[in-house]
Amino acid sequence: MHTLDRALALGAGGPVGAAWMAGLACGLRRGGVDLGEADLIVGTSTGAIVGAVLATGQDPGRLATPVTPADGRPPQVDGRRLGEAFAVLGDAAADPAEAWRRVGRIALAADTGPEQAHVARMRALAGADHWPDRQLLITVMDAETGEPGVFDRAGGAPLPSAVAAGTAFPGIYPPITLNGRRYMDGSLRSATNARLAAGARTLVVIDPQAHLFPRELLHQELAVAAAHTVVTVEPDPASIRAFGPNLNDRTAWEPAYGAGLRQAADEAGRLRVAWETGTGTD
Repeated sequence: MHTLDRALALGAGGPVGAAWMAGLACGLRRGGVDLGEADLIVGTSTGAIVGAVLATGQDPGRLATPVTPADGRPPQVDGRRLGEAFAVLGDAAADPAEAWRRVGRIALAADTGPEQAHVARMRALAGADHWPDRQLLITVMDAETGEPGVFDRAGGAPLPSAVAAGTAFPGIYPPITLNGRRYMDGSLRSATNARLAAGARTLVVIDPQAHLFPRELLHQELAVAAAHTVVTVEPDPASIRAFGPNLNDRTAWEPAYGAGLRQAADEAGRLRVAWETGTGTD
């Protein structure tokens, strides 16, 4: 039984992926598909930024260029710890829970600047201080236990802080303290966390990293969600070229946004059918 009409899952993809998703959402809106009308939005990692923009009724076009806080402080990346985190994640298949705990320890030890600087960056990008009435889920992971979690409007965390926690990738941003716990990026468990949309009739999944990882991982999430209609959107070859080799390269922001805007013209037709009628194919 489907208890939700339309759900949207926005996946991880670094600043470049955020720009592409924002361009895609803006182009789709122009094409008659307003993703912000979803009954449920699941935001994972950088998807939490775009999810917050859409859920709060803002124009995703505000992200056509990078938005920075007044003090303009850039992220303080700890390259050594970032490398350690990737090494652990690359060998996580045998014991994922232990790998997540190890990555949490790496995140807590990394020199990535003060928490409030990251919260300020995410406040500027999300463009909102308060949770929307629309259901928005931001995925996180407890940095000490490795347990996955979710923040929503009932979770006792300000929206910018929840977005900051959900985007706090080890070695790039510091884990964020919320309700006495330290939280980090929700993509460590899953790039899309599409399973959290269980109960939706129509599920649209936008996955900026689909070209980098096996599709079996997404299919497992979709099997749990069990939506009647599923449409997945991933970067086309032109968008992948616009991304460049590093999804954290902020100089690729505007090219990635433009690529999303252009790709939306190709995606609008099939998405419009699914969004309006609940029929369509992946």
